[in-house]
Amino acid sequence: MNILEVDGISVFYGDTQAIWDISFSVTAGQIVALLGANGAGKTTTLKTICGLLPMAAGRTTFQEKTISGMPVHDIADLEITLVPEGRQLFAKMSVEDNLLIGSYLKRTKPNRSKNLKQVYDLFPRLAERKNQQAETLSGGEQQMLAIGRALMQEPQLIMFDEPSLGLAPILVLEIFRIIQELHNQGLTIFLVEQNVHQTLKIADYCYVLENGRVIQEGTGKAMESDSKIREAYLGF
Repeated sequence: MNILEVDGISVFYGDTQAIWDISFSVTAGQIVALLGANGAGKTTTLKTICGLLPMAAGRTTFQEKTISGMPVHDIADLEITLVPEGRQLFAKMSVEDNLLIGSYLKRTKPNRSKNLKQVYDLFPRLAERKNQQAETLSGGEQQMLAIGRALMQEPQLIMFDEPSLGLAPILVLEIFRIIQELHNQGLTIFLVEQNVHQTLKIADYCYVLENGRVIQEGTGKAMESDSKIREAYLGF
């Protein structure tokens, strides 16, 4: 079953069209990736799904419910959450307070303590640093905190926007390991990422976005063996 469907959406920034009639779906229980270079429209697509940007045409559905045009907080309440590019943490607040902000929804507040324990079990380093200000964490720890905050919303679908951006290679591997672990726990993952090499290793299905249009799609394995993809994104 498709948990998320994007059907023919077009998006503008003022008079400039950024997304051109794109369609794709995310199957429940899978890791689905949206690949593309800088400026291809990946982040715009995520923001549109979340309701942060209006669409000029098309519609989006989550679990067969139309979510196009819904307020952002109502979409989040449908168990969709986004780990944004750049983490967007509250720098001066503690690690734990950043996590607690993630449980602001009425449906998640009763489970705040249980969810906080689960996040700390997944990320022991956050438990060790729970009283530190978020700005004192390393880049990798900040990304863990952003993921933990998203998990506090009890999502069924978690979307990642460039989670490995700016991280050292060893931390990139750790972030991809975490994403795979979340998938193993039953979460559906929609991953926007420039690190195509690592993404193709874990993705069940991929779409390639170029200049605001979907130009190719296929399984992760098929993409990895595709000569055009290898040349354009893997460098060989």
